[in-house]
Amino acid sequence: MDDQASAYALETPDRILTPALLIYPEIVDSNIQATLRLTGGDPNRWRPHIKTAKLGYVIRQMIGHGIKTFKCSTTLELLTACEAGASDILLAFPVTGANASRTADLASQFPNTRVSVLVESQQQADSWANSGVGIFIDVNPGMNRTGISQERANDIRDLARRIGAAFRGLHYYDGHISASGVAKDGTTAHAGYDRLLEIVDALSKAGCAPGEVITSGTPAAPHALSHVGLQAGPFRHQISPGTVVYNDMTSLEQLPNLGYAAAAVVLTAVISHPAPNVFTCDAGHKSVSADAGVPTCRVIGRPDLKPSKPSEEHLPIEVTKSGKLPAIGSHLYLMPRHVCPTVNNFDEAVIVIGGEIQGVERVTARGHGSPLTPHDILAVH
Repeated sequence: MDDQASAYALETPDRILTPALLIYPEIVDSNIQATLRLTGGDPNRWRPHIKTAKLGYVIRQMIGHGIKTFKCSTTLELLTACEAGASDILLAFPVTGANASRTADLASQFPNTRVSVLVESQQQADSWANSGVGIFIDVNPGMNRTGISQERANDIRDLARRIGAAFRGLHYYDGHISASGVAKDGTTAHAGYDRLLEIVDALSKAGCAPGEVITSGTPAAPHALSHVGLQAGPFRHQISPGTVVYNDMTSLEQLPNLGYAAAAVVLTAVISHPAPNVFTCDAGHKSVSADAGVPTCRVIGRPDLKPSKPSEEHLPIEVTKSGKLPAIGSHLYLMPRHVCPTVNNFDEAVIVIGGEIQGVERVTARGHGSPLTPHDILAVH
């Protein structure tokens, strides 16, 4: 076993039903500290997206480092962050109807937590009138997923004016910066931030200057932090990477040499030797997400092993000529290609410190909440 693999090895893996999600709090702490180094030690410049962290246990770890503001995508994530003690949460996902009502209910239920939402139209903004919920305008940076196009500065200005006192700022998620072919030296990202600052300037001249500007997931975060205009602006600028709390194959490729390491891995067991140079383990795509492509993971400490296309419960792995076939029943540690949906695959996570099992924590924000409120359930019955 090499040094990297030994950092994850359990003393008693046979005690665990596989596949299992393992989380290493000491590595989580190290990853948080690495991100805070990027922000110059200022936790107020980081609004992490908790779609990755998912556990109330880990969100409380982050709060312990002075991080008070968060982003989320679901009302269950919103509830989890509120219960963990977050002071400021942006639901960075367009919600309407029952989802909006649930958001307003949670904002009322947790008055010590400042809850905000995204809008891109006057109709959406009007639905939050007198709710006490803050409003960020969602700006589309060219990713074409949600938001008002960054080319429509006048429309963004007019909407901010109509929102009035509830207007908190701008949300600018440039997730497409991670796409293949996008400049990695920051020129593409910086051009977008220059355009964003033009919008800020238009808002300021109209008397509705944004108090906050939120940008950047994991790959673009260093580019945002190095942008002089975002650093010096008359607003609070925050980056919002979430993957860096745990990290995965992709994030470690995107952000090398920054002190990051994988803090969430999947423990799997070898279950079959179907061919001379192939074995199968019990970590199909229902455990290690396949949304980012194949290979879905890499085997920590075993570069001689090449994971193949998984099925629901099975993961075939090829052994290269230099490798040795692991015995049936032996355990391997898998680093996901995409950790966020991988965490979402598990109901519970095993907490590991110093190679020992410290306990089990619920993946609190897994999936979605009940489609009906308790009141609605009683009404149905």
